[in-house]
Amino acid sequence: RGWEGPGAVGRHTAIGRSLGRWVPVAVIRMGDKPLWEQIGSGFVQHYYQVFDADRSQLGSLYIDASCLSWEGQQFQGKTAIVEKIIGLPFRKIQHSITAQDHQPTPDSCILSMVVGQLQADEDPVMGFHQIFLLKNINDAWVCTNDVFRLALHNFG
Repeated sequence: RGWEGPGAVGRHTAIGRSLGRWVPVAVIRMGDKPLWEQIGSGFVQHYYQVFDADRSQLGSLYIDASCLSWEGQQFQGKTAIVEKIIGLPFRKIQHSITAQDHQPTPDSCILSMVVGQLQADEDPVMGFHQIFLLKNINDAWVCTNDVFRLALHNFG
């Protein structure tokens, strides 16, 4: 079903839409942060909480048209994406977010970029980068595009 956003915000509000009419995106604010930042950061927090607790439950955040690029490998569709994530070669993982940036897109989606560190099982801590494209479908935010890379540098 996707992620319904922070409180009622994600359920009944599309980026750039207010009371049934389109308004400039910069106008939509709740508190100190623009709406797209609240939705993006809420999605990111939810995604990594689910990933770290039980990654088999991430399927609700994708749709059949979603695409994942994982270390250069391409996967399309909710089933293929979840199979890839479940099949990763570790039992436990812990993500720590260092920074995240969110932008509204002209077609009312949200582009989110995450930089962080992860530790899988007892392996050394590694840096990673992940980008999500979020879209509101049927009053829930889903990930239509997901790009993941470990921050490994091979200068040899």
